[in-house]
Amino acid sequence: MHPTARQFADEFRETHGFEIAVSEFPEGTKTAQDAADAVGCDLAQIVKSIVMRVGDETAVVLTSGDHRVDEAALADEFELEVSDVRSANPSEVKDATGWSIGGVPPTCYDTPIPVLADPVFETFEEVWAAAGTPKAVFRITPSELHSVADPRVVDVFE
Repeated sequence: MHPTARQFADEFRETHGFEIAVSEFPEGTKTAQDAADAVGCDLAQIVKSIVMRVGDETAVVLTSGDHRVDEAALADEFELEVSDVRSANPSEVKDATGWSIGGVPPTCYDTPIPVLADPVFETFEEVWAAAGTPKAVFRITPSELHSVADPRVVDVFE
C-alpha cells in the first residue's frame, strides 16, 4: 500500500476506532468517473471531497460524483456573497486538510473544518471516498460516513 494511503488508514483507525479496507488502482481514481469505473459502482456513489474557501474559512463539501457544488447555494448556506466563495487552491487544500487534491478523504484533517454533505448519499447502501492519494479509495456506508465526518447535510449541489 502507498505510504500516504497507509497513513490515512492508520489515522482513520486511530481516530474512529474501526478498520477500513483501502483499494488501490494503478490507473488512478483522479476523477469521479475513474473511481466509479475502478470499483464498479454508480457515479453517484463516489464521494468527492471538494475543498472550498467560504469567506475567511475553509469548508469541505462532500459531493456526489455526478453533482457539482453550487457556489451560490453554498454562499447562501454560509450567509455570504457568491463572490466570497471559491475553490481552494492546492496549497490551501494541503494546509487545511493535510491531504493533496485528488486524494482528500472525507475525514482526518489537520485543522477543524466544517463539512457539508450531499443528501443523495443516503439513497445508497455504500459509497466510495478517497483514501489519501489519487489512486486509493475506501468503501463506507452512509451512516458510517456521517459518524466519521459529522457533516451538515445540505443541498448545495447542481
